[in-house]
Amino acid sequence: MEVVAAAKQKTKKHEKHIHLFYCSECEELALKVAASSDAIELQSINWRSFDDGFPNLFINKAHDIRGQHVAFLASFSSPAVIFEQISVIFALPKLFIASFTLVLPFFPTGSFERVEEEGDVATAFTLARILSMIPKSRGGPTSVVIYDIHALQERFYFGDDVLPCFETGIPLLLQRLRQLPDAENITIAFPDDGAWKRFHKLLQHFPMIVCNKVREGDKRIVRIKEGNPEGRHVVIVDDLVQSGGTLRECQKVLASHGAAKVSAYVTHAVFPKRSYERFMSSNSAGPGDQFACFWITDSCPHTVKAIGQRPPFEVLSLAGSIADALQI
Repeated sequence: MEVVAAAKQKTKKHEKHIHLFYCSECEELALKVAASSDAIELQSINWRSFDDGFPNLFINKAHDIRGQHVAFLASFSSPAVIFEQISVIFALPKLFIASFTLVLPFFPTGSFERVEEEGDVATAFTLARILSMIPKSRGGPTSVVIYDIHALQERFYFGDDVLPCFETGIPLLLQRLRQLPDAENITIAFPDDGAWKRFHKLLQHFPMIVCNKVREGDKRIVRIKEGNPEGRHVVIVDDLVQSGGTLRECQKVLASHGAAKVSAYVTHAVFPKRSYERFMSSNSAGPGDQFACFWITDSCPHTVKAIGQRPPFEVLSLAGSIADALQI
Protein backbone atom coordinates (compact mmCIF):
# COMPACT_ATOMS: atom_id res chain seq x y z
CA MET A 1 0.00 0.00 0.00
CA GLU A 2 2.85 2.37 0.85
CA VAL A 3 4.48 1.66 -2.52
CA VAL A 4 1.21 2.47 -4.37
CA ALA A 5 0.75 5.68 -2.37
CA ALA A 6 4.33 6.72 -3.08
CA ALA A 7 3.84 6.03 -6.79
CA LYS A 8 0.70 8.19 -6.87
CA GLN A 9 2.49 10.96 -5.01
CA LYS A 10 5.37 10.78 -7.51
CA THR A 11 2.91 10.98 -10.42
CA LYS A 12 1.27 14.08 -8.94
CA LYS A 13 4.66 15.73 -8.53
CA HIS A 14 5.35 15.29 -12.24
CA GLU A 15 2.03 16.83 -13.32
CA LYS A 16 2.26 20.23 -14.93
CA HIS A 17 0.52 22.97 -13.00
CA ILE A 18 -1.81 24.57 -15.54
CA HIS A 19 -3.24 28.09 -15.38
CA LEU A 20 -6.52 27.76 -17.28
CA PHE A 21 -8.20 30.82 -18.80
CA TYR A 22 -11.57 30.51 -20.51
CA CYS A 23 -14.17 32.40 -22.50
CA SER A 24 -17.42 33.46 -20.84
CA GLU A 25 -19.62 30.73 -22.27
CA CYS A 26 -17.14 28.00 -21.21
CA GLU A 27 -17.22 28.94 -17.53
CA GLU A 28 -19.22 25.88 -16.44
CA LEU A 29 -16.99 23.50 -18.41
CA ALA A 30 -13.86 25.23 -17.07
CA LEU A 31 -15.08 24.76 -13.50
CA LYS A 32 -15.58 21.04 -14.19
CA VAL A 33 -12.11 20.74 -15.74
CA ALA A 34 -10.52 22.38 -12.69
CA ALA A 35 -12.56 20.19 -10.34
CA SER A 36 -11.25 17.06 -12.03
CA SER A 37 -7.57 17.84 -11.41
CA ASP A 38 -5.59 19.43 -8.56
CA ALA A 39 -3.03 20.50 -11.16
CA ILE A 40 -5.38 23.00 -12.84
CA GLU A 41 -5.91 26.52 -11.50
CA LEU A 42 -8.53 28.76 -13.03
CA GLN A 43 -7.63 32.29 -14.08
CA SER A 44 -9.88 35.06 -15.32
CA ILE A 45 -10.24 37.62 -18.09
CA ASN A 46 -12.37 40.75 -18.05
CA TRP A 47 -14.53 40.45 -21.16
CA ARG A 48 -15.72 44.00 -21.80
CA SER A 49 -16.61 46.09 -24.85
CA PHE A 50 -16.08 49.70 -25.81
CA ASP A 51 -19.08 51.82 -26.76
CA ASP A 52 -18.47 51.03 -30.44
CA GLY A 53 -18.81 47.30 -29.74
CA PHE A 54 -15.17 46.31 -30.15
CA PRO A 55 -13.55 44.26 -27.35
CA ASN A 56 -12.02 45.90 -24.29
CA LEU A 57 -10.15 42.97 -22.77
CA PHE A 58 -7.94 42.56 -19.71
CA ILE A 59 -5.99 39.44 -18.67
CA ASN A 60 -5.94 39.37 -14.88
CA LYS A 61 -2.71 38.51 -13.02
CA ALA A 62 -0.72 38.63 -16.26
CA HIS A 63 2.55 39.11 -14.36
CA ASP A 64 1.90 36.07 -12.14
CA ILE A 65 1.75 33.60 -15.05
CA ARG A 66 5.30 34.31 -16.25
CA GLY A 67 7.21 31.04 -16.50
CA GLN A 68 3.98 29.04 -16.01
CA HIS A 69 2.08 26.57 -18.19
CA VAL A 70 -1.01 28.29 -19.55
CA ALA A 71 -4.11 27.08 -21.41
CA PHE A 72 -7.19 28.73 -22.85
CA LEU A 73 -10.59 27.04 -23.21
CA ALA A 74 -12.36 28.49 -26.24
CA SER A 75 -15.77 28.26 -27.87
CA PHE A 76 -16.13 29.68 -31.37
CA SER A 77 -19.91 29.41 -31.25
CA SER A 78 -20.48 32.30 -33.66
CA PRO A 79 -18.39 34.69 -35.77
CA ALA A 80 -19.30 37.45 -33.31
CA VAL A 81 -17.23 35.95 -30.47
CA ILE A 82 -14.25 34.67 -32.44
CA PHE A 83 -12.39 37.99 -32.70
CA GLU A 84 -12.31 38.72 -28.97
CA GLN A 85 -11.12 35.19 -28.19
CA ILE A 86 -8.49 35.25 -30.93
CA SER A 87 -7.21 38.52 -29.44
CA VAL A 88 -6.66 36.81 -26.07
CA ILE A 89 -5.25 33.65 -27.68
CA PHE A 90 -2.64 35.72 -29.52
CA ALA A 91 -1.79 37.73 -26.39
CA LEU A 92 -1.27 34.94 -23.85
CA PRO A 93 1.84 33.30 -25.41
CA LYS A 94 3.61 36.69 -25.35
CA LEU A 95 3.39 36.97 -21.56
CA PHE A 96 6.66 35.02 -21.09
CA ILE A 97 4.82 31.79 -20.27
CA ALA A 98 6.47 28.35 -20.28
CA SER A 99 3.95 26.79 -22.68
CA PHE A 100 0.57 27.48 -24.21
CA THR A 101 -2.30 25.13 -25.06
CA LEU A 102 -5.49 26.14 -26.83
CA VAL A 103 -8.45 23.84 -26.15
CA LEU A 104 -11.09 24.27 -28.84
CA PRO A 105 -13.46 21.33 -28.26
CA PHE A 106 -15.51 22.05 -31.39
CA PHE A 107 -13.84 23.21 -34.61
CA PRO A 108 -16.94 24.93 -36.02
CA THR A 109 -15.99 25.27 -39.70
CA GLY A 110 -14.90 21.64 -39.95
CA SER A 111 -17.79 20.63 -42.22
CA PHE A 112 -16.83 23.32 -44.74
CA GLU A 113 -13.64 21.67 -45.89
CA ARG A 114 -14.32 21.03 -49.59
CA VAL A 115 -14.41 23.10 -52.74
CA GLU A 116 -16.97 21.47 -55.02
CA GLU A 117 -17.04 24.24 -57.59
CA GLU A 118 -14.98 27.31 -58.37
CA GLY A 119 -15.99 30.07 -55.99
CA ASP A 120 -16.62 27.88 -52.91
CA VAL A 121 -14.66 29.06 -49.87
CA ALA A 122 -13.32 26.30 -47.61
CA THR A 123 -13.60 28.13 -44.29
CA ALA A 124 -12.16 25.15 -42.42
CA PHE A 125 -8.85 25.98 -44.10
CA THR A 126 -9.25 29.67 -43.24
CA LEU A 127 -9.77 29.05 -39.52
CA ALA A 128 -6.92 26.53 -39.42
CA ARG A 129 -4.61 29.11 -41.02
CA ILE A 130 -5.63 31.75 -38.45
CA LEU A 131 -4.91 29.37 -35.56
CA SER A 132 -1.60 28.43 -37.17
CA MET A 133 -0.49 32.05 -36.68
CA ILE A 134 -0.66 31.87 -32.86
CA PRO A 135 2.68 33.21 -31.53
CA LYS A 136 5.12 30.78 -29.97
CA SER A 137 5.57 30.82 -26.21
CA ARG A 138 8.94 30.41 -24.50
CA GLY A 139 8.36 26.66 -24.63
CA GLY A 140 7.77 26.53 -28.37
CA PRO A 141 4.70 26.06 -30.59
CA THR A 142 1.16 26.17 -29.25
CA SER A 143 -0.69 22.89 -28.78
CA VAL A 144 -4.23 22.99 -30.20
CA VAL A 145 -6.60 20.39 -28.73
CA ILE A 146 -9.69 19.64 -30.84
CA TYR A 147 -12.31 16.93 -30.35
CA ASP A 148 -13.66 14.83 -33.23
CA ILE A 149 -12.82 17.19 -36.05
CA HIS A 150 -15.22 16.59 -38.94
CA ALA A 151 -12.65 15.31 -41.44
CA LEU A 152 -9.32 13.82 -40.41
CA GLN A 153 -7.54 15.32 -43.42
CA GLU A 154 -8.11 18.74 -41.85
CA ARG A 155 -5.04 18.10 -39.69
CA PHE A 156 -3.05 19.03 -42.79
CA TYR A 157 -4.70 22.46 -42.93
CA PHE A 158 -2.68 23.55 -39.90
CA GLY A 159 0.77 25.04 -40.38
CA ASP A 160 4.00 23.86 -38.77
CA ASP A 161 3.95 26.60 -36.12
CA VAL A 162 1.25 24.87 -34.05
CA LEU A 163 0.85 21.29 -32.83
CA PRO A 164 -2.73 20.07 -33.42
CA CYS A 165 -3.79 17.34 -31.00
CA PHE A 166 -6.93 15.50 -32.07
CA GLU A 167 -8.92 13.87 -29.29
CA THR A 168 -12.24 12.02 -29.32
CA GLY A 169 -15.33 11.80 -27.13
CA ILE A 170 -15.91 8.12 -27.96
CA PRO A 171 -14.39 6.86 -24.66
CA LEU A 172 -17.18 8.75 -22.85
CA LEU A 173 -19.76 6.91 -24.94
CA LEU A 174 -18.10 3.55 -24.31
CA GLN A 175 -18.10 4.19 -20.56
CA ARG A 176 -21.80 5.08 -20.66
CA LEU A 177 -22.74 2.06 -22.77
CA ARG A 178 -21.07 -0.28 -20.29
CA GLN A 179 -23.42 1.08 -17.61
CA LEU A 180 -26.60 0.24 -19.51
CA PRO A 181 -28.72 -2.73 -18.39
CA ASP A 182 -28.77 -3.98 -21.99
CA ALA A 183 -25.05 -3.42 -22.55
CA GLU A 184 -24.72 -6.87 -24.15
CA ASN A 185 -27.39 -6.05 -26.74
CA ILE A 186 -25.82 -2.91 -28.24
CA THR A 187 -25.27 -2.48 -31.97
CA ILE A 188 -23.57 0.60 -33.40
CA ALA A 189 -25.01 2.28 -36.48
CA PHE A 190 -23.39 4.88 -38.72
CA PRO A 191 -25.55 7.27 -40.76
CA ASP A 192 -23.14 7.16 -43.72
CA ASP A 193 -19.81 5.80 -44.92
CA GLY A 194 -18.03 8.91 -43.66
CA ALA A 195 -19.06 8.26 -40.06
CA TRP A 196 -18.06 4.60 -40.41
CA LYS A 197 -14.60 5.56 -41.66
CA ARG A 198 -14.29 8.10 -38.85
CA PHE A 199 -15.27 5.92 -35.89
CA HIS A 200 -15.46 2.19 -36.68
CA LYS A 201 -11.97 1.35 -35.39
CA LEU A 202 -12.89 2.81 -31.99
CA LEU A 203 -16.05 0.70 -31.81
CA GLN A 204 -15.00 -2.48 -33.59
CA HIS A 205 -15.98 -4.88 -30.78
CA PHE A 206 -19.68 -4.03 -31.38
CA PRO A 207 -21.88 -5.39 -34.19
CA MET A 208 -22.26 -2.62 -36.77
CA ILE A 209 -24.80 -1.23 -39.19
CA VAL A 210 -23.98 1.20 -41.98
CA CYS A 211 -26.69 3.36 -43.53
CA ASN A 212 -26.49 5.48 -46.65
CA LYS A 213 -28.60 7.83 -48.68
CA VAL A 214 -29.90 6.82 -52.11
CA ARG A 215 -31.72 9.02 -54.57
CA GLU A 216 -35.30 8.16 -55.48
CA GLY A 217 -36.59 10.75 -57.92
CA ASP A 218 -36.13 14.14 -56.28
CA LYS A 219 -35.70 12.68 -52.79
CA ARG A 220 -32.72 11.21 -50.95
CA ILE A 221 -33.83 8.20 -48.90
CA VAL A 222 -31.92 6.63 -46.00
CA ARG A 223 -31.39 2.89 -46.43
CA ILE A 224 -29.54 0.21 -44.47
CA LYS A 225 -26.46 -0.68 -46.49
CA GLU A 226 -25.25 -3.49 -44.24
CA GLY A 227 -26.04 -4.98 -40.83
CA ASN A 228 -29.17 -6.17 -39.02
CA PRO A 229 -30.89 -4.13 -36.28
CA GLU A 230 -33.58 -6.69 -35.40
CA GLY A 231 -34.08 -6.99 -31.64
CA ARG A 232 -31.07 -4.82 -30.87
CA HIS A 233 -30.55 -1.54 -29.00
CA VAL A 234 -29.02 0.41 -31.86
CA VAL A 235 -26.88 3.47 -31.12
CA ILE A 236 -26.30 5.84 -34.04
CA VAL A 237 -22.86 7.48 -33.84
CA ASP A 238 -21.70 10.63 -35.62
CA ASP A 239 -19.36 13.53 -34.96
CA LEU A 240 -21.98 16.30 -35.03
CA VAL A 241 -25.62 17.12 -35.53
CA GLN A 242 -27.11 20.22 -37.14
CA SER A 243 -30.82 20.01 -37.96
CA GLY A 244 -30.91 16.31 -37.12
CA GLY A 245 -32.82 15.31 -40.25
CA THR A 246 -30.47 12.46 -41.15
CA LEU A 247 -30.54 11.06 -37.62
CA ARG A 248 -34.34 11.08 -37.61
CA GLU A 249 -34.47 9.27 -40.94
CA CYS A 250 -31.97 6.69 -39.70
CA GLN A 251 -34.04 6.14 -36.57
CA LYS A 252 -37.17 5.50 -38.61
CA VAL A 253 -35.42 3.01 -40.90
CA LEU A 254 -33.81 1.13 -38.02
CA ALA A 255 -37.10 0.96 -36.10
CA SER A 256 -38.95 -0.28 -39.19
CA HIS A 257 -36.38 -3.09 -39.52
CA GLY A 258 -37.03 -4.35 -36.01
CA ALA A 259 -34.66 -2.44 -33.72
CA ALA A 260 -35.82 -2.84 -30.10
CA LYS A 261 -34.58 0.68 -29.25
CA VAL A 262 -32.70 3.40 -31.09
CA SER A 263 -30.38 5.88 -29.38
CA ALA A 264 -27.83 8.37 -30.69
CA TYR A 265 -24.47 9.87 -29.80
CA VAL A 266 -22.80 12.96 -31.24
CA THR A 267 -19.78 14.76 -29.85
CA HIS A 268 -20.94 18.17 -31.08
CA ALA A 269 -24.60 19.09 -30.62
CA VAL A 270 -24.78 22.23 -32.75
CA PHE A 271 -28.58 22.32 -33.21
CA PRO A 272 -29.05 25.76 -34.85
CA LYS A 273 -32.44 27.42 -34.53
CA ARG A 274 -33.45 25.20 -31.58
CA SER A 275 -33.60 22.16 -33.86
CA TYR A 276 -33.03 19.98 -30.78
CA GLU A 277 -36.73 20.46 -29.99
CA ARG A 278 -37.71 17.93 -32.67
CA PHE A 279 -36.00 15.24 -30.57
CA MET A 280 -37.81 16.03 -27.33
CA SER A 281 -40.12 13.21 -26.26
CA SER A 282 -43.07 15.61 -26.08
CA ASN A 283 -42.61 16.48 -29.76
CA SER A 284 -42.49 12.88 -31.02
CA ALA A 285 -45.31 11.43 -33.07
CA GLY A 286 -45.36 8.28 -30.99
CA PRO A 287 -43.20 5.63 -29.25
CA GLY A 288 -41.82 4.40 -32.59
CA ASP A 289 -40.61 7.91 -33.40
CA GLN A 290 -38.59 8.43 -30.22
CA PHE A 291 -34.94 8.05 -29.32
CA ALA A 292 -34.38 6.05 -26.14
CA CYS A 293 -31.29 8.15 -25.31
CA PHE A 294 -29.48 10.96 -27.06
CA TRP A 295 -25.96 11.45 -25.70
CA ILE A 296 -24.05 14.66 -26.39
CA THR A 297 -20.94 16.28 -24.92
CA ASP A 298 -20.52 19.81 -23.60
CA SER A 299 -18.38 20.93 -26.55
CA CYS A 300 -21.15 23.38 -27.52
CA PRO A 301 -21.98 25.23 -24.27
CA HIS A 302 -24.95 27.18 -25.65
CA THR A 303 -26.70 23.96 -26.61
CA VAL A 304 -26.01 22.31 -23.26
CA LYS A 305 -27.41 25.33 -21.45
CA ALA A 306 -30.57 25.25 -23.58
CA ILE A 307 -31.13 21.49 -23.39
CA GLY A 308 -30.00 20.71 -19.87
CA GLN A 309 -30.72 17.05 -19.15
CA ARG A 310 -34.21 16.98 -20.67
CA PRO A 311 -35.13 13.58 -22.11
CA PRO A 312 -33.91 12.01 -24.26
CA PHE A 313 -30.73 14.10 -23.90
CA GLU A 314 -27.89 13.28 -21.55
CA VAL A 315 -24.67 15.29 -21.40
CA LEU A 316 -21.36 13.43 -21.16
CA SER A 317 -18.79 15.98 -20.01
CA LEU A 318 -15.41 16.35 -21.71
CA ALA A 319 -13.97 17.85 -18.52
CA GLY A 320 -11.89 14.86 -17.42
CA SER A 321 -10.61 14.26 -20.93
CA ILE A 322 -9.60 17.91 -21.30
CA ALA A 323 -7.76 17.79 -17.97
CA ASP A 324 -5.82 14.75 -19.21
CA ALA A 325 -5.10 16.41 -22.56
CA LEU A 326 -3.57 19.41 -20.78
CA GLN A 327 -0.92 17.10 -19.32
CA ILE A 328 0.28 15.89 -22.73
